[in-house]
Amino acid sequence: MSGLVKQLLVAALTPVARLGATLGEPARRLWAHARLRASISGPVDPSVVIMGVAEVRGTGQVTLGRNLFLYPGLYLETQDQGRIDIGDDVVMSRGVHVVAFQQVSIGAGTMIGEYASLRDANHRFDGAQAIRHAGHSATPIRLGRNVWIGRGVTVLAGVSIGDGAVVGANAVVTRDVAAGAVVAGVPARPLPGSAG
Repeated sequence: MSGLVKQLLVAALTPVARLGATLGEPARRLWAHARLRASISGPVDPSVVIMGVAEVRGTGQVTLGRNLFLYPGLYLETQDQGRIDIGDDVVMSRGVHVVAFQQVSIGAGTMIGEYASLRDANHRFDGAQAIRHAGHSATPIRLGRNVWIGRGVTVLAGVSIGDGAVVGANAVVTRDVAAGAVVAGVPARPLPGSAG
């Protein structure tokens, strides 16, 4: 395609692209809202803002609060008797993964940074069979109210994070975090001067 032809086509299509962007974003959000509602067991309140279609796998045992802000790439998986409970005013950034074989509970006002992972189950490993066929061991995860989970954090099975705690980017949380504590690192440990 010659430069002139390309220039003319771009000029002709630009108004169409602008119109599509103006009308398309609300339509994409409505579609994402409808898809999420069709994929989970509970309602999706009209106050929930969904920036992209969430991927929901498993049983769909998910309850959502009001005034959520859900970015693209959200992955929610519930297996066996597992459930995911998300409180009001929660923000879940791009690429967050939440997997529950028992329960993952996220308190009101919590913010979860990009590509964080919360998984309440681990593969069993006994050496007698392939890991993928050995089943899982699960222990619930609980995030309190107004918790801030940084980008790339991993929260492992059985962890409770208290109200108002902060987990620094890329930390791996292997044990409970006290309310108001600020933790970071691998494994996550309280920073000097913080609670916990």
